[in-house]
Amino acid sequence: MAKQFGIGYAPAGWRALASVFPDYDDPLLAESGLVIVNNEEGKLSDEEAKRYDRFRDRVMFPIRNVKGECIGFGGRVLGDEKPKYLNSPETPVFSKGRELYGLYEARAAFRDRGYALVTEGYMDVVALAQLGFPNAVATLGTACTTEHVQKLFRFTESVVFSFDGDAAGRRAARKALDGALPYATDVRSIKFLFLPAEHDPDSFIREHGAEAFARFVNEATPLSRFMLEAAREGCDLTTAEGRAHMTSNVRPLWSAMPDGALKRQLLSEIATLVQLDAPALSELWASTPGPRKAGGAPAPQRQGEPSGYGGGGGGDDYYPDMPPPQDFEPPRYESDSKPKFQPRKFVKGKRWGGKFEEPIEPLRGRGAPPSRPDVAVRLLLSNMAQWEALSHELHVMLCDLPGSHGALFTWLDSQLHEHGVQPWAALREGMRGLDFEPLAERLMSVSEAGPVPEGEEAQHLADAARELSSVLDFMLDDLLKAQQSEAIAAVGKDPKALERYKALETRRLELRARLRASGSETA
Repeated sequence: MAKQFGIGYAPAGWRALASVFPDYDDPLLAESGLVIVNNEEGKLSDEEAKRYDRFRDRVMFPIRNVKGECIGFGGRVLGDEKPKYLNSPETPVFSKGRELYGLYEARAAFRDRGYALVTEGYMDVVALAQLGFPNAVATLGTACTTEHVQKLFRFTESVVFSFDGDAAGRRAARKALDGALPYATDVRSIKFLFLPAEHDPDSFIREHGAEAFARFVNEATPLSRFMLEAAREGCDLTTAEGRAHMTSNVRPLWSAMPDGALKRQLLSEIATLVQLDAPALSELWASTPGPRKAGGAPAPQRQGEPSGYGGGGGGDDYYPDMPPPQDFEPPRYESDSKPKFQPRKFVKGKRWGGKFEEPIEPLRGRGAPPSRPDVAVRLLLSNMAQWEALSHELHVMLCDLPGSHGALFTWLDSQLHEHGVQPWAALREGMRGLDFEPLAERLMSVSEAGPVPEGEEAQHLADAARELSSVLDFMLDDLLKAQQSEAIAAVGKDPKALERYKALETRRLELRARLRASGSETA
């Protein structure tokens, strides 16, 4: 296990690294967090400043990014010294709010076990892997963030958060709930596991066995139930005041969820608990100011959108009986006022399976109109934050595109992991000299997006998100169609090919229904 996780030891001396690095005064040692420079608030010269190792007499856990590169360290004391755990500080390559310990080692196990298990410490991850649960990861001494959750959902559609059953564990679970709600779609599973107060995962498995722990995981609390439990805490639902209090507590949690069947079912459950019907609850939330974001600023709303129906998880959160927004415009890929989506031919034997034909009509004044991958490149380079919100399936689809498009999206994904969300200007500098630079430069230089008028930024972002969603849905439909063709070709040789074809057809029907509902033309 020590070899698998690269576990080592930092000697007790103050300057043990001086025997490893020829230049102990190298500024990079301090910038990387391995060496501390005690400069008494900058009063000393570099020569006079005291330098010593950050990690001393500790068991060392390398923290790796998803590519397996060591970007930081965690150290645990062997005795009772404080602090018990010590992490590398924030550096240009390491951010505790974005990284998960053990993610590199656990990625394959997510697929084999069907879920990711999020724990609270390095030792939990190592012990669980040793005892038969290699799909465990841990936060790095910080609360679970939306960035953590989004990163996990790039590798799996099911996440179980494991916490101690004490008050501190409940508080940590509450923070994890806030981070998970924006990603609680209809096809994802998010659960919360609370161990008995006297146990951590390691001790529980050693006392009760791996099968008992697996049953505990399967019976973990679903996100929907935990959300309602958190909202009703401290509220006496036998009184009108208590029900009103719960209504106020649950509103920002519910609003943070993306639109879908789960969210709409929860609206009915909430209404029942507070003794209102769902339309009355919708009307109440629509007539009062919506939940505020950190800093006191109201969550952005689109024109025609009732208060309280946005700002958290994206999407159009409307109760079925309420009218849809009136300001939606289908995505435009040409200068004409009507969207013209180009037909495609299936190219047998190619992984992507689709080829874009010549346009029906040329783009007036600009030559050929952009393909859908072109549009996806433009939108994602204009607002890199949208990449984080995409599912793992869409990430794989885009990175597997042939030629410069796939290479660009693969590079964009690595940039997000290494540097976080960056503006186009920073991305432009980072891709200089790379093969896909001309593609990105061309698409961004001919972008029709001009300066956004003051006060319309939220509307502009919402429109771009809808455009991207529509483009990716059409691309996904093409991919599913290609996979259907492969399944049909395998009938007679693969006993599960027909079953796979039917499952793909069901997905395509759902996808096309969503496209029709959004106002886009069918493929």
